[in-house]
This record gives sequence, C-alpha cells and structure tokens, in this order.
Amino acid sequence: MNGEKIPEVSVLRLGHRRERDKRITSHLGLTARAFGANKIFLSGEEDFSALETWNSVTKRFGGDFQCSYEPKPLKFLRRFSKDSGDGEPGTIVHLTMYGETWKNELPKIDLSRPMVVVVGGTKVPGEVYRLASHNISVGNQPHSEVAALAIFLDSLIGPIDEENYFPGGEIKVIPNNERKQVITFEEE
Repeated sequence: MNGEKIPEVSVLRLGHRRERDKRITSHLGLTARAFGANKIFLSGEEDFSALETWNSVTKRFGGDFQCSYEPKPLKFLRRFSKDSGDGEPGTIVHLTMYGETWKNELPKIDLSRPMVVVVGGTKVPGEVYRLASHNISVGNQPHSEVAALAIFLDSLIGPIDEENYFPGGEIKVIPNNERKQVITFEEE
C-alpha cells in the first residue's frame, strides 16, 4: 500500500469445522500465503490435515509461511490487542460483510504494527467485533471469505515479488501461455 513496508501480517481462521470447512479452510491458508501473509492460525476443531497442506505447499513452492493451531482464539486476540509481541498493541482487522467498506477503511489502518486478519467460519462471537481495530467489509453481499481475504491482502500488501518472497522451494511454476512449465530443483 503506497510502497510502505508492512509489518508481520497473520491470519486467524475462526471456528473451523473439520468435515464441513476442510476445503475452504485449506484455501484460506493457501490464499494467505500466496498473497503475502506471514502466518496463519487455525482455530475451531483441531485439524492437522490443514496444517500439513500448508506446510507441504510452503516446502514445495518456497517461502517462510508459518502455521499453527490456536485452541483459544479469543484469549489470543485479547492478548494481541494489548501486546503484539513487543509490548505494544497489535492491529486486529476483522473481515465481515457487516463492516465498514474496505476501500474507505484501508487508509485508516495502522501499518506500523503487526496485524492479525480475522476470518470467521461459524457464527463470530460479538467480542471479536469489539476487539477488532477495524471491522471491514469487502462487499456487503454474501460471498466467499477466501475472495474477501485475497482482495484485502492484495490491497494491503500489493503485488508480491515471487522471486524474492518465495525462496527455497522444490518446484517453481514458470508462466507460459502455451503449456505447463515447471522447474524442479534437486536437493544437493
């Protein structure tokens, strides 16, 4: 956003349900990684298959994307709202269709602080709305939380320099208009 250096951006997936949300949660983590978030926290039902997917993609395609399970998301958000890890409060952005318009709110976000972007699953507790520094809507119509996260992160972080952002992968997809082109890097 305006060439400013964005501090650490994490995503918190609230209320994951293992059987019902498996695919959408998997896609949330992949989108968070691809659009520049540094980490994702999974809450709700414990589901190591999502963590395994995210770790596997990071290993194969490169980068330094971290993921973990957060058993107590409200406690985590309360703590983060007071101390993001350096004694200062962090910025909490809650993506919700009931929030303020993202285009209007984006310039108001404090980019000097670490940030957690909260993406709901099941009914979001009212406390999340109160803890959030910003309740932001990417459109006020029902749609995918994956789409909202992608649009928000792209607007916040901007284009990702894939050469520098995803180093150390085992494979790399080369853009090609005519065929599939993948480079595999051999371990030394």
